[in-house]
Amino acid sequence: MTAPKVLVGALACALLLCAGCSVFNGSVFTSKAKIAKKKAEEPMALVPFANRIDLQRVWSVKVSGEVPRLRLGLDLAVDGERVFAASHNGEVEAFDLKSGRRLWSRKVKAPLAGGPAAGLGLVVVGSSKGEVIALSEADGSPSWRIRINAEVLSAAAIGGELAVVRGVDGRMHGLSIRDGSERWVAEQQVPRLSLRGTSVPVLAGDLAIAGFDNGRVAAVTISNGTTAWDTAVGQAHGSTELQRLIDVDAPVVVDGDDLFAVAYQGRLTRLARETGQVVWARDMSSYRGLAVDENAVYISTADGSVVRVDRKNGTEQWTQKALARRQLTAPVIYRGRVVVADAGGVLHWLDAATGDFMARAEVGKSVGRNSTIASKGIAMKKRVSGTPIVAGGLVLAFSDNGVVSAYSAPLPEAVAAAAPAAPQAPASAAPVAAAAAEPTK
Repeated sequence: MTAPKVLVGALACALLLCAGCSVFNGSVFTSKAKIAKKKAEEPMALVPFANRIDLQRVWSVKVSGEVPRLRLGLDLAVDGERVFAASHNGEVEAFDLKSGRRLWSRKVKAPLAGGPAAGLGLVVVGSSKGEVIALSEADGSPSWRIRINAEVLSAAAIGGELAVVRGVDGRMHGLSIRDGSERWVAEQQVPRLSLRGTSVPVLAGDLAIAGFDNGRVAAVTISNGTTAWDTAVGQAHGSTELQRLIDVDAPVVVDGDDLFAVAYQGRLTRLARETGQVVWARDMSSYRGLAVDENAVYISTADGSVVRVDRKNGTEQWTQKALARRQLTAPVIYRGRVVVADAGGVLHWLDAATGDFMARAEVGKSVGRNSTIASKGIAMKKRVSGTPIVAGGLVLAFSDNGVVSAYSAPLPEAVAAAAPAAPQAPASAAPVAAAAAEPTK
């Protein structure tokens, strides 16, 4: 009896050891897989380098208000020599463009979510509760206030005696700048699931043009709101609602007779302004936006790459991947360079011809030629959600924690030829993949 008992005990121990080994090995493999997955999802760390151009922070101010929990459409607006900003708690403020001096501040008692827009003597903001509010540019005094019954998550377009406003319900409203009365409304179907955000309307000639959540770009006649043309930029693919997201949330860019639009999980498209006819299109995914110069189109993709394509035919010319997953804003062109901001509150200057890094600056902080910025992650409170603005020889950026900063840089001809090169990620012509965004019901 002793031998069988010993044998049974030994077998039991062996089974427990094997099970333990299996669990241990499985946990190790699972842990490694989780670590690899987490690393693949983390924002790309910034490799430090000394700035190659002499950036200067001209001024910096703080706008009253709290850091929003959800992504809002609160950006900056410039009209003449004034800069306008707003916060979610209802503060609307005006600053001098050259100095940053606060000119006036007005509390509108509404949870603001879109704007401001400025023009024709008005500053227009929109709220989460569907209100559109107009103030005087001169002193912030109230002009009019109306309700469109849909959250406003983008700035209005002002011109032609109208303020054109988008709501999240797929409607675009033409409002009188005199009293806010509705002149017309145009509508597109809204899918059940979409990204959080709406395209800013743009005015071009006698047309008001905007992208919509159904992947289409539509132009309506400013005088009466009738649809002039309607073109698909995104086409839904896949079996799930997430895979079929095709929002055109990035503003349509008008340049002469051309329009440029990009859809999330869709296409980058060049259109004819008057007819909406597609000149060329290529697969590209972006919910942030693009910038255009006479030779090229620059896009911040959904996965955090910055891509340059040929304006004439859409051929890819370079891709900068060193900002992957850093939730970039749309790029802007400033003195021959490409400027883009990220969710860590960092502004990046890139060489337009090559995509190489030229300089960096943290919003709100001073900067110099020898400044270096390194980052392993991002601080979401410092996030820059809105596209930087170029005005008065400055680049303006507005972070989610309410800091507005103005920077200047010399023209490319003034850059010293002997400046040391910054470390670069290699350019690639590989297709740009789509990345996850912020879907909402």
